[in-house]
Amino acid sequence: MDAWVWWLVAAAALGIPLVITAMPEFGMLGVGAVAAAVTAGIGGGAVAQVVIFALVSVALILVVRPLARRMRTEGPEMRSGIEALKGRQALVLEKVDGQGGRIKLAGEIWSARSLDTGQSYEPGSQVDVVEIDGATAVVM
Repeated sequence: MDAWVWWLVAAAALGIPLVITAMPEFGMLGVGAVAAAVTAGIGGGAVAQVVIFALVSVALILVVRPLARRMRTEGPEMRSGIEALKGRQALVLEKVDGQGGRIKLAGEIWSARSLDTGQSYEPGSQVDVVEIDGATAVVM
């Protein structure tokens, strides 16, 4: 059998642990094996095939892994629960002051109190949610 066929078999064999373990490094090694198969197909010697395999595999690992890691850590921030409510605007339903009141926040009625105890907000005004303290929205 020709050398390029062996390289394609190696590429397919590297695809198996890629699927089983979900480790992308095996895929990068598989691409290196395909590059070595192309080198063998155009008449490159055994040394050239191994060098191409090593260069392509190492280059992919050095370039793709940091990019993938950065994409995974710098993805869009997905806030949920009370964290998603912070910073949203709400409509004052009952006068809100340092003692309490009611607001409509994200379609629900919430108890609320003013961040500044001396500040009060009249019904119909818009407020910003600063934090959630238990079941009470702290607004300003």
